[in-house]
Amino acid sequence: MDLNIRKAIYANISNNNQEQLEATIVDAINNGEEKMLPGLGVLFELIWNHSDESKKQEMISSLEDGIQSDLS
Repeated sequence: MDLNIRKAIYANISNNNQEQLEATIVDAINNGEEKMLPGLGVLFELIWNHSDESKKQEMISSLEDGIQSDLS
């Protein structure tokens, strides 16, 4: 079986507007199911690949802050 998660995610979101994209992300996070993690990874990959270096640094800082907050 040839399963291409990226293609499936792209197909599912290709016609979504910003509200729908946000709802997809929020739903996946709030749902908390492990099966949603690959999809979130694909969405993050899209964001990362279309961000400039300053945005990437902002995401890394935000991630670091989130990790520190969760460990506290």
